Parts: sequence; structure tokens; C-alpha cells
Amino acid sequence: MKSLEIVGFKRANLGKKDAKAVRLESYVPCVLYGGAEQVHFSVPAILFRELLYTPEVHIVDLNIEGTHYRAIVQDSQFHPVNEMLLHVDFLELQEGKEVKMEVPVKYVGVSPGVLAGGKLVSKLRKIKVKATPENLPDSVEVNISDLALGKSIKVSAVEPKGYTILSSPAAPIATVAIPRALKGQLQADK
Repeated sequence: MKSLEIVGFKRANLGKKDAKAVRLESYVPCVLYGGAEQVHFSVPAILFRELLYTPEVHIVDLNIEGTHYRAIVQDSQFHPVNEMLLHVDFLELQEGKEVKMEVPVKYVGVSPGVLAGGKLVSKLRKIKVKATPENLPDSVEVNISDLALGKSIKVSAVEPKGYTILSSPAAPIATVAIPRALKGQLQADK
């Protein structure tokens, strides 16, 4: 799992007015949960580019005024209109203590349905898992080698390695859609 370092500064004053002032200086108000106590801090907004605007999962090395924490992003809130980052919650990672996290899906293999002219349609881009920090996967591998035209692969087909899957087993991850031109061809062949 990739690791990123983020440097933050403790916030003395909390509340809406102070959070707004922090944002005006291009900083993002943040909170770290899961440890002995909550830590309120702010981080320059530009440092979130590699962390939030990527499908990859990162463990974050938080450096808050010299105190280091290992954490993951638990939640991020954006402005509904201008998409500005408003707030980020971090969860401190502790050895042996399980955390819940959404991990991206990675397809392996070649689908016979796609080779026959179908289109692979992703239904789930991420799967929710529960694992200790040392077992958190970078991605969940989904084998599509048996995926034929018009068929789906569900969460229940994924074999977890060292983690527990929390997403619904009946939820489809991917489907091979049959294009209209191919549907007509298939019906004409009957």
C-alpha cells in the first residue's frame, strides 16, 4: 500500500467561523479519530491532490507539528457547487485493530464476452473491506476470465485474502453488455 506524508498544524479555535477563516487561507480543516484523543488540525489544500483525486488507496503519515500518526482518510466533504474541499476526517491506524475501507476493484484476465464483441460495464468501482492495517489490500482483484456475453460477476465471486468483504455478496461488480448490433445478429442466427 502506498504511503504519503502530510504536514498539518494544530487548530486552537474550533467552530464554523474559524473553519471558514482556515479555508480562506487555502487550508482544509481536518480531524484525526481513533487514537487516545481527537486531534483537530489544518492542512494546505494542495497536499490533498495526490490523496483524494486518485482511485488508489493510501496510508497517510500525518506530521502534526512534529507528532507522527499513521492514518487513512475516513471521509472527505466537498462544497456542493464549487467542489472545494471543505473537511477531511482521518482514522488513526493501530497495530492489530481492524479498520473499514473502500478499496478499488482491479480486473484480471480476459473476458470471452468482450472478445465476442460485448462491452465490459463496471457496476462497482470500489468494494468495502475490513482488515488490520498490515492486511489492507491496495485493490481487490476480480477475475473476469469466465465472464460471457450478457453475464455478470458478483461480489460473492471474490475470494478475500486476509481481509473481510463488507459489500453485499449479491451486488454485481461487472457485466458484459451486448451491443444492439450484436443483439440483432444473435437473434438472426437463431
